[in-house]
Amino acid sequence: MKKSADNGYEAAISALKKRILIVEDQFIEAHDLQLILEKANYEVTGIARSVEQALEQIEIEKPDLVFLDIMLKGKRDGIELAHILKEKHIGFIFISANSSKSVLDEAKTTQPYGFIVKPFRAQDVLTTLEIAFYRQQYSLESQLRQQFQLQKSISEIINSNVKKEEALLAFAKAVQTFIPFDYLETGFVTATHYDNLGIVRRNIDQYQIINLQKLTQITELSEKEINETYKKSKKDKEPIIYSAETLINNLQEAPMKALIAHNFGIKSYLVFPLLISEIQRYHFTFYSRNLNVYSPEHLRILNSLEPIFCQFIAKIYSKEDLNLPQKKVEIKNTKPVNTEEDFGGIIGNSSQMNSVFNYIRKVAPSDTSVLVLGESGTGKEKIAQSIHALSPRKEKPLVIINCGAIPENLAESLLFGHEKGAFTGALDKRIGKFELADGGTIFLDEVGEMSLELQVKLLRVLQEREIERVGGSSPMKVDVRIIAATNKNLEEEVAAGRFRMDLYYRLHVFPIMVPPLKKRKEDIPDLANHFIEVYSDKMGRKAPILSDAAVQQIMNYNWPGNIRELEHVMQRAILLTEGNTIKEIELSMSSKMHPEQPAESFSIKTILENERDYILYILKKCNGKISGAGGAAEILDIHPSTLNSKIKKLEIKKGII
Repeated sequence: MKKSADNGYEAAISALKKRILIVEDQFIEAHDLQLILEKANYEVTGIARSVEQALEQIEIEKPDLVFLDIMLKGKRDGIELAHILKEKHIGFIFISANSSKSVLDEAKTTQPYGFIVKPFRAQDVLTTLEIAFYRQQYSLESQLRQQFQLQKSISEIINSNVKKEEALLAFAKAVQTFIPFDYLETGFVTATHYDNLGIVRRNIDQYQIINLQKLTQITELSEKEINETYKKSKKDKEPIIYSAETLINNLQEAPMKALIAHNFGIKSYLVFPLLISEIQRYHFTFYSRNLNVYSPEHLRILNSLEPIFCQFIAKIYSKEDLNLPQKKVEIKNTKPVNTEEDFGGIIGNSSQMNSVFNYIRKVAPSDTSVLVLGESGTGKEKIAQSIHALSPRKEKPLVIINCGAIPENLAESLLFGHEKGAFTGALDKRIGKFELADGGTIFLDEVGEMSLELQVKLLRVLQEREIERVGGSSPMKVDVRIIAATNKNLEEEVAAGRFRMDLYYRLHVFPIMVPPLKKRKEDIPDLANHFIEVYSDKMGRKAPILSDAAVQQIMNYNWPGNIRELEHVMQRAILLTEGNTIKEIELSMSSKMHPEQPAESFSIKTILENERDYILYILKKCNGKISGAGGAAEILDIHPSTLNSKIKKLEIKKGII
């Protein structure tokens, strides 16, 4: 009992430092929320009834976080204020009642730190708030770390003695992790001719300079035609993002960008101009083959690094370059460069995998929790190994746990260890997995299979950074980074009551979605050849080659078992091949094992949909019993009349309970 009181006291002391603004136009609900927060020793800076009042209070009080009603009286709503809060880097939690799906979908685009549903309970508010501050802490830490890392990388290039082309390639690689691109266009704005250099990303770490001569070969236009196209093009004077409709309009105004977009398959781009002197402007234009890649966050990073970008330009260009000579400097074609950075043997040059590699680079240096999502067989464990290998913890252990294979009766002992005599059969002291991983990383594979009881204990490790052996008398501090993986939709698991919401948000700080093989088919030949080399070497034979027909077979197949299935198919193909060529791939067995199924849905449900699913789940567990001991109202900790109102509002019919 004392331990619980101590924990509550520590939480209260911590909460004293946090200042919260409530933006809610309903008097009773606003004051109920204020009482909950003040009782938990948070400081409420005020209650605002409108966006205008909120903005005034934010300027004066500087709150740490805002509780924000989506629907407010007046012309401006909570979503509009959310965008402003995001620009100011102030975290916010939405308060929602009966909002429509379209409103909730729009609210999600602002990336809130949480939602609470009216009528709210004190426990829900405080849990959501705790998770929000946890996510905000790591979000700010991540932003500052990104800025520092990029600044450090560019400073190293500036202080080196590499030539312009090599410096631009090194710059491209450094920036790629934070501002993704498939093609980067750089150069001074001129009135008479096109004098830019392009940098195309070939694969993970291979980049190539595209000078004017190379561009004429790719576009099949003469230098004169390219110069004429450039002269007709609008030149942006302010940082701007083009995507969807704005991109289509800009392609008409800037035919030079249309030329690049057409030849490199571009679907969005970000223009970042710099004023080097009173008359000179230098442009970085980041092009991507994916839609809606660039965001205001990318512009924020670039704006914060404008001084060092200017230093970089001053370093790599000569005084004559900086004075904009009339004659173009001849630039030799540079061969692709390849760094030694290793992603733990992960193979893939597709744009989808390049995005995954960028995420790995971003998150590896930190201690942020990572949730790796994706279908079975996509290589989630490889992602975890790569994050650990690129992190400061790489010299410490990486401990891998398959949560789906842990026996229920041994789970706590396996994870946290036990003392001698703690239970029947505990003949010796046992060190648990978390203790073994101290200073390193724990990878929780199939975390969606973990029991609710074990989820509570895992949550404590994440919150308190301590464990207690079974039969132990005192907790021990542990320093572990947690990477979790699942092929389940955890949002659906939360709605169904099978996965704790607070644990989900603790793990979901930095999600990485690993694409299925059918969505990165351009990687299939490289993966197939890799497995052929590996298994041929193990068998002590010369690696056979894939015939065109065999390549076509594996490219046309959908691979429901993903990389794991491809590996087994190629291993079998080597065993069945007698000559030096694999002429045909046997896919019939795989097809029978994996009949065509509709793609798994990872759609995000609305709050009302999640609430309906959760109530329905509890009602089924209670066999439809609403009130009394063991009834749904008791489990949900709400009044039976409130539950009946929700059942009616959510259109839950008795026939489906």
